[in-house]
Amino acid sequence: MSQANHAEATGRRVVVTGGASGIGLATAGRFVADGDRVAVLDRDASGLASLQERLAGVVAAIRCDVSDPADVAAAFDAVDAALGGVDVLVANAGISIRHPFLEISPDDWRRVLAVNLDGVFFCAQQAARRMVAGDGGVILMTASTNGVVGHPFYADYNASKAGVLLLMRSMALELAPRVRVNAVCPGYVLTPMQEAEYTPAMLEATNAKIPLGRHAQPEEVAALFAFLASDEGRYLTGAAIPIDGGELAGGLASRDWIRPALTSDPPTAASGPHPDPSGGPA
Repeated sequence: MSQANHAEATGRRVVVTGGASGIGLATAGRFVADGDRVAVLDRDASGLASLQERLAGVVAAIRCDVSDPADVAAAFDAVDAALGGVDVLVANAGISIRHPFLEISPDDWRRVLAVNLDGVFFCAQQAARRMVAGDGGVILMTASTNGVVGHPFYADYNASKAGVLLLMRSMALELAPRVRVNAVCPGYVLTPMQEAEYTPAMLEATNAKIPLGRHAQPEEVAALFAFLASDEGRYLTGAAIPIDGGELAGGLASRDWIRPALTSDPPTAASGPHPDPSGGPA
């Protein structure tokens, strides 16, 4: 765990995990634009090193492996030193691996669950302890439509995101009224990482199956996080809110899916790839 401090701003004290790219970067940028003091946690050292160039105003860039509880504890100590505590946590770091269920290795299973579920738990517990001892706060999580309905070839990722939703609901009940806890469930989000996985034909085909006809932009997901953290969202807790262009309304995860033969090569789904949009491992 290493830390880089920058000029201090004013406003709420916000921590964003997986904040060096993707949805996390857009979310950190939104809170900075709103006048908040933001600390970004990420495992990507090069991404953190260039963060200040890409997003001026971040108070602290802290290298952290969210799957390691000792690293998370040290990172939140660094947050205390940089921000003086935490008012809002966006637990966003996540990874995904596209592979058939029959070929998921124990190491891959543990890795995905360690980042996507253990990491959310470790960060949320560190933040919640500080919030309960202080003036309360807001904990937000990046879940996924994959945690609500099944997507082929992402069994480990789906399970991790379903776990995030139940963790969120349990925390919301235990921590109310001092701490509000909610989750955002993105569908297809056109992050740079996601866009790189598409051919033009795949992108067009996927967009055609989304009721709103396009992918979400990372900034749209960031705007939802900003609302949930604001006083305007003060009566929301224990909620899993999809931002998916209507994907869940029509069951797009399985629509037009042709049952594949049991081979080692996963076919391309009619609805396109659905990797983690949050910003990669952190």
